[in-house]
Parts: sequence; C-alpha cells; structure tokens
Amino acid sequence: MPPATKPILWHIPISHYSEKVRWALDYKGVEYERRAPQAGLHMAVASVLTRGRHATLPVIEIDGARLGDSTWIIDALEERFPSPPLYPAAEADRRRALDLEDWFDEHLGPPIRLLAWHEVTHDPRALEDLARRQVPQALSRFGQLAAAGTRAFVNLRYGVRSTEAAEHARRRVGEALDRLETELGEGDYLVGARFSVADLTAAALFYPLVLPPEGPPLLSELPAGFERFRAPLQERRGYRWVQEMFRRHRLPAGAPARERSPRGEPAARA
Repeated sequence: MPPATKPILWHIPISHYSEKVRWALDYKGVEYERRAPQAGLHMAVASVLTRGRHATLPVIEIDGARLGDSTWIIDALEERFPSPPLYPAAEADRRRALDLEDWFDEHLGPPIRLLAWHEVTHDPRALEDLARRQVPQALSRFGQLAAAGTRAFVNLRYGVRSTEAAEHARRRVGEALDRLETELGEGDYLVGARFSVADLTAAALFYPLVLPPEGPPLLSELPAGFERFRAPLQERRGYRWVQEMFRRHRLPAGAPARERSPRGEPAARA
C-alpha cells in the first residue's frame, strides 16, 4: 500500500549508494522528496534521523519510519511498491539476486569510492571543483577552504591518501568487473531475463567509473589518474553493460514507471 505521505530521501548527490536508492524509487515511479544535508554534516544527520542505528546516508522516511542502508530501503520499497518488481518471482532467482546485491555492495562499493576520492584529492583542480558543488552557493567562493575540508574528511573517513590502499582498490574494482562479466555470461541480465535488484546494484555502484549521462554529474573534468584507469576498461563488455542498464532502465526523477518487455526495453504501444 502506498504511504500516506510522500517519502523523503536524505541522500548525498554524488554517492553511488544514494544513486542505488534514487534509481529504485524512480524505477518504481515513486514520488518523493530529496534532501541533501550540507557536505560534512551527513553523518550527524544520519545518526540523528536513525537514532544512532546508521551513521551515513541514504536514509528514507516512509510510513512514519526512518530506514538506513540501501538494501533495507529497497526491501521496504519492494514491499510497499511491488510494481514494477525488483525482486525475481522465483525463490531461487530471488536468493541469487539478493546474494549478488550483497556481493557488489560489499566488494565494489567501498573500493570504487576510495579510488575515486584518492584520485580527486590528488588533483587540486578537481577537488576544488567538487568541493564547490557540495557547499551552499553563498560559500562557493571559498573553494580552496572547502577543498581542504573535503580532503581532510575523506582521508579520515576512508583513508584515501594511501597509495597502497588506492592500488588495492584498483585491483578490487577490476575483480568486480570480472565478476560482473562472469555472472552475465551470454545473458542481458544477471538473474533471469529481466532487470532486477542485482542489475540495479551493480550498475549503480559502477556509475563513478562509467559516468553514464543518465547518472548524477560528478566533475567538469576527471582527474588524469582516474581517466588513465578508465580508458582501457571502456571496451569491456561489463563497462558497456553498465551504460546499457542506465540507458534502458534509469528513469528520470518523478517519471512514471513504464511497462517493459521481458528483455527490458519499453513495451511497444499502439
């Protein structure tokens, strides 16, 4: 049953985990409000909203409850807005989809975030560009100060300064791309013949690498180190698959969920 009031999503605009939840909401055609706390305050906001159960965003307010963790949020959305479904109908397929969601959450989400921030914080222009986007417009003229604060926060939070950690993250992102391609085999989707939570999760968490036009904008110009990492991956099947998932299934905010054919393309209309 739809909620009595419009859900509120507390999110980080550039976060891939936030993009995962935004995508689920938009895919299901759910009308909701977005609220993005000022950069650097999101952990305090998340902790207050969830009474200490979660220290980061996204958090959703729905049916009088406040839920954190993208997996729990999508589970709640699936219960309240079952159509179009993100969970496969068959029990075995559903278990596999949820297992893949969990694997990409744990094995792709953290390293791709660390790597992206490592490269951004080692490129002063990119860091200042990103920092200016995360502060209120009235404070955007203090770009260098915002950049210094951003660098300090993400290094303390994620340890992005370490070159060893960044190299390890590169390997893990490559392994996640290998896993994606292996799981896909010759199919269009990770589980069965239609889009599921497994596809949404993998594609959303790869968005900082692939940067499809349907995803949230990141930077005006990417750091050179990140571009060097991306360049040899762009012809790989997994990279192109992420682009295709966004093209087929990433509805804009507020758009009604479309009927789809079993292969995921919008159904033909008379």
